[in-house]
Amino acid sequence: MKKIITAVVLFVALFQSTTLMAQDILKGNDLSNVRVDYLSDGDIAKIKSQLQSNNVSIDQAESMALSKGMSATEFAKLKKRLALPEGPKATADKKKTKKKTKDTESEDEQDDSDDTERKQEKFENEKVKDSLNSLVFGSELFDNPTLNFQPNLKLATPVNYVLGPGDELQVSVNGVQEFDDNVPVTVEGKVNIQYVGQISVSGMTIEAATQKIKGAIARIYSTVRSGQSQVSISLSRIRTIKVTIIGSRQPGNYSISSLATVYNALFLGGGPGKNGSYRNIELIRNNKVLKNIDIYRFLVSGNQSDNVGLKDNDVIRIPAYTDRVTLEGEVKRPGIFEIKKGERFSDVLNFASGFNEFAYTASVNVLQKTGKEFKVADIQAAQYGSYIPLNGDVYRVSKILNRFENRIIIEGAVFRPDTYSFYEGMRISDLIRQAEGLKEDAYKKRAVIVRLKSDLTTEVVNVNLEKALSGDSEADIALLKEDKVTVYSILDFREEYKITIDGEVKTPGIYDYHDRLTLNDLLIEAGGLKGSASKRVEIARMIKSETINDNDPNRSTLFNLEINADSNEQIKNFALEPYDVINVRRMAVFEKPEMVKITGAVAYTGKYVLANKKEKIYDVIQRAGGLTSVADLDGVKIKRPIKGKQIEDLENVSMNVSSKIEDVEGEKIKDGEKNNGSGVKSDTIQNKLAKKLLEEKKYATIPVDWKKIIKNPANNTNVTLLPDDEIEVATYNESVKITGNVLLTSEIPYTKGRGFNYYLDAVGGLDARGWKKKAYVIYPNGKAAVSNPVFLVFRTYPKVLPGSQIVVPEKPLTRKMTTGEWVSIGAIMTSLATLMVTAFK
Repeated sequence: MKKIITAVVLFVALFQSTTLMAQDILKGNDLSNVRVDYLSDGDIAKIKSQLQSNNVSIDQAESMALSKGMSATEFAKLKKRLALPEGPKATADKKKTKKKTKDTESEDEQDDSDDTERKQEKFENEKVKDSLNSLVFGSELFDNPTLNFQPNLKLATPVNYVLGPGDELQVSVNGVQEFDDNVPVTVEGKVNIQYVGQISVSGMTIEAATQKIKGAIARIYSTVRSGQSQVSISLSRIRTIKVTIIGSRQPGNYSISSLATVYNALFLGGGPGKNGSYRNIELIRNNKVLKNIDIYRFLVSGNQSDNVGLKDNDVIRIPAYTDRVTLEGEVKRPGIFEIKKGERFSDVLNFASGFNEFAYTASVNVLQKTGKEFKVADIQAAQYGSYIPLNGDVYRVSKILNRFENRIIIEGAVFRPDTYSFYEGMRISDLIRQAEGLKEDAYKKRAVIVRLKSDLTTEVVNVNLEKALSGDSEADIALLKEDKVTVYSILDFREEYKITIDGEVKTPGIYDYHDRLTLNDLLIEAGGLKGSASKRVEIARMIKSETINDNDPNRSTLFNLEINADSNEQIKNFALEPYDVINVRRMAVFEKPEMVKITGAVAYTGKYVLANKKEKIYDVIQRAGGLTSVADLDGVKIKRPIKGKQIEDLENVSMNVSSKIEDVEGEKIKDGEKNNGSGVKSDTIQNKLAKKLLEEKKYATIPVDWKKIIKNPANNTNVTLLPDDEIEVATYNESVKITGNVLLTSEIPYTKGRGFNYYLDAVGGLDARGWKKKAYVIYPNGKAAVSNPVFLVFRTYPKVLPGSQIVVPEKPLTRKMTTGEWVSIGAIMTSLATLMVTAFK
């Protein structure tokens, strides 16, 4: 009975420990009773998710688990199960679900590939840019991240693949009986298949192991023996092997795939290190050199015969190079090349992919090192296949000369000006024939040959083309290489004549002169006459004379003609000459109707045409129906646009002012004075004036006294209107606006009889910067009034009307006198007082 109770207690404790382990490996206190073999696939999945959620790797969890009593053997089993894919039961269930739903999508990309791709740990190594060997031919192979030589795990299972511990086989039985499981090769080299038992496969090829496993399964599954079920075996996970790399940029022990090759391992190791050989790399297996690897065979011809597979504990040794040479200059791939015994200079050229298109190939210069010093030699083209390079040789391939051995050039008035090949006995007629003859405008009396002499200076040779082409052997001179023949055109000797037309034509300007050009032709070319053109045309022609006539004061000859403006034709067509200037006059009376605009408190606002040249404001307002009952009689004004010429004049004035200010400031600077803020900089003044003129000041305001005009229309305030004027009649406003440097900007109701100070007091008075004596009033009609001094501190302020605006400007900044200046003034006053006392004694 006690034994039974003890067994039950141990079973419960073991079950609880296992449950605790599955629930949270990080929180369990006692893991000594954990048995990994009893954990289900679901428990393993829970542990994996818990580690991931806590951002803890399995290696980090090892020390925690061992400290809580878990044995190293059990943790090794746990680590192995966490690294393996899902168990056979889960895999079989997933395959059944796939078959039923035919759904190719999955929640996780890795899970989706479990059934279709072979598994293998991903092996990477952080690449370091090879700056030491950057010029060595072949070093770029190991710096390129796209060339890693990793084995393709999607290929069919290699039949000659030798199994070993760490591999995993997928065993499937399909047909009447079904079975599916992933069985790992244990450390003893066996696979354990459910219901079949353990089968030794270590050291066997996958093909031999498949036949052995099929035979063992056939003894258990009767349908396999009868052929009603079929067995398929594939490699589902590849084991990891250890290799050692010596002499690489990153030497050390590497864990790589058992399908990996030498190039894959070399890439992980970063390739040969400084002074490492690229052509005599040793693959050592079982303490013997199995193969010598020459990377150049792959780089030059793509031969991968040296890229053999690796086995566990292989050693890749990269010795130091024996001989290297440098190839510089005009080759396709200059750099540093490693050479073997027996190789020739032609082999080095082959490594560099040969000469480029600009190379001088007749000979190559080589800089060699002797025991004591350098020496220079030349290798001729015939020696390329026999010359044996020496260690440290530096070969320089120079560029071909920038000159031609058989070039001749023709340009100018020929149909095909170009560069042609020269041959002995070639004459000027032969070259012109190659250029397909002379153009119609060619000047045949003379052509020029610029010839290069033997001392590289040039000379000019003249040719009479007319005689040369007619068969004159003396004129048809022989050519030399590098001759440059120029055939001139008669158009090159003609002056480019122009003619000018201005006035009332649609497109006035300067036009090309042609022979027999007439006035009618030019009028048509200029687009014809405008509607404002008169019948009067004036033509000015330059005077040409071989002698100076002081009695003739005329600078040009004038012709006055009459034309028919309706047909652009004249009765007698006038022939023009070069440099004539034609002016088509405007009609004496030709003015389009001009308008003004009226807005505000009138009966009919809008635009009105000026009926006569002296149209007054009173006349236009009367045409607009007069002022309405809400019109402010003191609020009539004219806004007149500022013309471009006026703006230009004002800008010139501002520039003159600024120049004066600059002169004054310049004098102050010379005298040692400094601008402390009291002065105004000239560029600031000019910028503000220019901005106000161009952006703000678009028109000038003309105030109108309507009350006087009503009494007497002949009053001078009844001004004559100009085109584009705008008459503005304000609506009566019973308030007064106060702005500027006051405490409160506001509008105060107008109170009859109240003066200027009343409205300032109504807004709280002036602020600290307000300048009362410079305050002014703007009336509704645009007129302004300022205060005037009467006597000493007494001033009269302008009258305030309804709709007026009071503006208080800001006081300018003034510089206070320093203590030193006051002391100086006091000293001067004291000296003056002393002088006065002395004088009156």
